[in-house]
Amino acid sequence: MADLNERDTKLVQYLSEAYGKERELETALEAHIAMTTKAPYKKRLKQHLRETKAHAKGVERRIKKLGGGGQLKQAAVGKAMAAAKGPLHMLRGSGEQEKMLKNAKTEYFNEHEEIATYLAIETLAERVGDRETAKLAKGIRREEERMAKFLEGQIKSLTGAVVTAEVPAAQRKRPAKARRRK
Repeated sequence: MADLNERDTKLVQYLSEAYGKERELETALEAHIAMTTKAPYKKRLKQHLRETKAHAKGVERRIKKLGGGGQLKQAAVGKAMAAAKGPLHMLRGSGEQEKMLKNAKTEYFNEHEEIATYLAIETLAERVGDRETAKLAKGIRREEERMAKFLEGQIKSLTGAVVTAEVPAAQRKRPAKARRRK
């Protein structure tokens, strides 16, 4: 690695953290896709996996352009962590719908961590005059925000599916529309 000035050192540090998280999430998304039976959800996860891989490549290119190179260690650690969590995700929840719900909640958490990471990178890059890094971070952040919004809807839908699958009808609150018909 070349001698970097303080500005580029800090940018490479933040970008390397983002790179490690992207690589970790590739592994997690692959595991979640394998467990997902709801077609629209599965399709969106596959699309986001492609986005995640593109994010990692873009961030890696930017790191290299800035003169960094230690990000591969970060990626290996992230992928190992995700691989270790994968089997645990198979065990959580009492049924198929609940497993997907728990995965969606984990994905939602991860998206917000990424949003925060890219917001920090974008802000840092703007403050130090690195327009190229700021533009990259802003574009990725927007994609992460779209995925988080999608997951918010999935969490609501999957929670409803858990209620239907696991709570007897007599113990569920009837929708207001159905109550008014009597």
